[in-house]
Amino acid sequence: MALDKGQSAKPQTGAELKAYAEANGIRYFMISFTDLLGYQRAKLAPTAAIVDMCKDGAGFAGFATWLDVTPAHPDMLAVPDPSTVIQLPWNPEVAWVASNPVMSEKPLDQAPRNVLRKLVDEAAEMGLRVKTGVEPEFFLLNPDGSAVADEFDDATKPCYDQNALLRRYDLIKEIADAMLDLGWEPYQNDHEDANGQFEMNWKYDDVLATADKHAFFKFMTRVLAEKYGLRATFMPKPLMGKTGNGCHAHISVWTMDGKSNAFSDDSKELGLSDQGRAFLGGIMKHASALALICNPTVNSYKRINAPRTSSGATWAPNSVTWTGNNRTHMVRVPGPGRFELRLPDGAANPYLMQAVILAAGLDGIRTNADPGPRSDINFYTEGHLVKDAPKLPLNLLDAIRAFDADTGLKAALGEEFSAAFIKMKTQEWNEYCGHFTQWEKQNTLDI
Repeated sequence: MALDKGQSAKPQTGAELKAYAEANGIRYFMISFTDLLGYQRAKLAPTAAIVDMCKDGAGFAGFATWLDVTPAHPDMLAVPDPSTVIQLPWNPEVAWVASNPVMSEKPLDQAPRNVLRKLVDEAAEMGLRVKTGVEPEFFLLNPDGSAVADEFDDATKPCYDQNALLRRYDLIKEIADAMLDLGWEPYQNDHEDANGQFEMNWKYDDVLATADKHAFFKFMTRVLAEKYGLRATFMPKPLMGKTGNGCHAHISVWTMDGKSNAFSDDSKELGLSDQGRAFLGGIMKHASALALICNPTVNSYKRINAPRTSSGATWAPNSVTWTGNNRTHMVRVPGPGRFELRLPDGAANPYLMQAVILAAGLDGIRTNADPGPRSDINFYTEGHLVKDAPKLPLNLLDAIRAFDADTGLKAALGEEFSAAFIKMKTQEWNEYCGHFTQWEKQNTLDI
C-alpha cells in the first residue's frame, strides 16, 4: 500500500497535493466537511482538478446540509486543507481531505472546523498548544439497527470479553491496520461494557489533528462495518438497559514547541499545575453549557441520566464533579499532566467537542478559575450524599437553555455559530416533542 506512514511531510499546497496523488496512485479526492449536526458531507473531485479546488473550493448548497443558511445564500465553498490528506486504506484510488468552508470570500464562522481553528489560534496567542486524545465507543448491530449482530454476545458483564472481541477480529483488525498504516499509533482495542459495543484507541495529537482523525475514524468504521454486513453506530444510547456510547476526551496543554507539558507539576495536587487546574476550573465553570455540544441529541440524555444498566453501571456522569483516578465522576485526573472529560458521547461533533473544551479551558486560564475541591467517593452509590454539586441537564431543552445563558462561552465559540446551533437544536427539540410515541399510547389511551 502506498500510504503515507505518518513519517513524511504532508502536502501544504494544491500543487503538492496533486504531486502526492500522482506519486501514490490517487485518482479522486473526497473533499469533506462536517456540518453543524455532525454529518459528514463530501464531493468527489478528480486529481486533475485538485489544484483548482484548493484555490477556489468545491461548491455546495449550504441549505442542503445542516447549516443555518437559506436556498438564497451564495454557494458555500469547501477549500481543502492539503495537510489532512488520507488515502483510503480500503480503496487507495481515493483520498479523503478535510476542508474549511468559505462563503462570500470569508470563512463561514458557523462551520465547525472553522470554529475550532479560531480557538486553536487563540490558544497559540497565549503560548499554548492543546493536545487531546479521544476514546470513541460504538456498537456493531444488525443492518436495520434493531439488535446486537453477534447472537453469542449476551453476557451480563461483557466488558473485555475476549471471545466476543475475537469474533469481530476481521473488522477490528482491518480498522486497526488502517490506523497503523496511517501513522496514528493505535495502541489498544476492546469489547466494551455493553453487548455488541467496542472501543478503539490511538495516540493523542494536536487538537485539530485529533478532530480530523476522529471524523475520519467514524467514517471509516461505518464503511468497513458495512463491508462485513454490520451497522456501526456511535448513537449515545442505541439499546435500552445497556451502557451508552461515550467519547471520553483526554486533555493536556503544552508549550508551543510541544516538548513541555504545561499541565504537569509534581508538587501540586494530583500532579496538575496551576495552569492545568485553572483550565479544569473553566471546564467545571461551563459544564452545564458544555453539555449541549458534548451531548447534542435528544438521545444523549438517555445516557447521562440513565438508571443503572444491566452490567451494573452506566459509566456516564450526571453531575458536575471531579476526582483523581476514579471513573464515577465527570472529570478524572488519572495521572500527572492531563485529565479526562467523561461527559462527551458518540454523537458529539468531532470539531465542536474539541472547540468547546478549548473555549471553556482558555476562559478558565484567563480568569484563573477554581475547579473547587475534588471528590473521591463512588459517585454511583454515594452521589446522593453530595448536596452542592450541580446536576447536568436532564434533557436537550435544559441543555439548550444552559448554553444560551452562558454568554461568555457563546462569545468564545462565536456568536454566529452559537445562534445557528441554538436555532437548529431548538428545532430538533420541537420536532421531538411533536412526535407521537408508542409510550404515550400505551400509558394514556385509557385515561
